[in-house]
This record gives sequence, C-alpha cells and structure tokens, in this order.
Amino acid sequence: MSDSNHYETLKIGHHASQAEIKQAYRRLVKIFHPDSNQETADHQEIIRINAAYEVLGDTQSRLNYDEKLRNHQPKFNSYRQQRTASDQKNYQAKRKTGKDADEKVEEWLRLVYKPVNRVLCVILNSLDEQIEELAADPFDDELIDEFQKYLKVCREDLKQAQNIFRSLPNPPSLARAAAHLYYSLSQVGDGLEELAYFPLNYDDRYLHTGQEMFRIAMSLHCEAQESVNQ
Repeated sequence: MSDSNHYETLKIGHHASQAEIKQAYRRLVKIFHPDSNQETADHQEIIRINAAYEVLGDTQSRLNYDEKLRNHQPKFNSYRQQRTASDQKNYQAKRKTGKDADEKVEEWLRLVYKPVNRVLCVILNSLDEQIEELAADPFDDELIDEFQKYLKVCREDLKQAQNIFRSLPNPPSLARAAAHLYYSLSQVGDGLEELAYFPLNYDDRYLHTGQEMFRIAMSLHCEAQESVNQ
C-alpha cells in the first residue's frame, strides 16, 4: 500500500462527508492547477490530488480504501479505539452536519433546480419557432394574436419558475449554480418585455433585442447546468 494517505493529501479528516471531500478537492485544484494559479502551480501535487479524489470521491472505493487503512495502519485502529466519549460525540455531530449538507443539496436540486430548469428549457427553446412563424407575415392579425398568447404563457411559466426559485434557499455549495439560474430567469423576463413591444409598433428591433436577451439567458442557463454537474 502506498505511503501516501489520501485523506492527508486532501487535507481532510477520515470522517469527512462526500460533500466535504468534493469541496476540498476543488479548493486544492484551484490552488495547484497551472490554469488557475501560475504562482502556486504544482504538477506533482495535482497528480496526488486527482489520485486521492478518484478513490475518496467514490463511495465504494472509499470503503475499500478505509478497510486497507484499518488493516495496514495500526495507528489508525488505535486512534479509533482510544477515542474518548467527547471525541465520539464530536465525530457524530460532524457526520450529522455533513449528512445534513448533502440532504439539503439533494432537496434543493429536486425541489428547485430541476423544475426551474425544465421551465427554462421550454421557454428558451421555443422562441425561434415562434419568430419563424411570425416572420411569415408580421402584420397578420392572427399571427400577432398567436404570438401574444405565446408571450402570455411564457410570462405565466416564468412567474411560476421564479416562485419556485424563491421557495427554498440554495445550499452554499450551489451558490454559483443558483446565481446563474437567477440571472437567466431575469434575462428571460427582460426578453419577454422587449418582445411584447413588437405588436404595439411592429418595430423589428424589439424582436432582435428580445432574441439577444434570450441568447444571454441560454448561456447563463448552460453555466448553471455546468456548475451543478461539477
């Protein structure tokens, strides 16, 4: 077994939660990766960090690794056996905190991110088709009516998504994803307002501005998805 201890490499305790392991890994990568920080870049350290996270980031691999630690490191066993009642209590509290953090992340993803994500996908991917239909004859009353109905549905869906977004605070670990989601919703709202001006004066500039705002919203939406999947 390698002398390198993956827990020490990631600078975490043996009882860190999976969320804490992920946070430690991302923090260290930002410190030692050359793309993030030239002054502290360390190729060998990045190799050790990646190797540690590959093992500890997977639940089953981590269990196997912990078993090897128990079998090959007597001090590890001794440490656990000599733990005082106070230490055990602190350990349980730490595990509970990590578990609670993981549960809050899962809850936010399920109750907020996923339903808001679905609404954004529907709205953002529907505009081009609506513009294409309207382009057949922008002055046709029936097409204008259909376009206004489309905007009304979008506004209602957007309001629902905004209410869902505000219904539950985001976990700190997903702050970046939540921020991108928030700004994406705001851009969609501004875009819908611009589009709504077109039937009033038939000025194409409102259509172009609305489309540009939707493109920005799409970019922010993609960044939110990337942040969640990291």
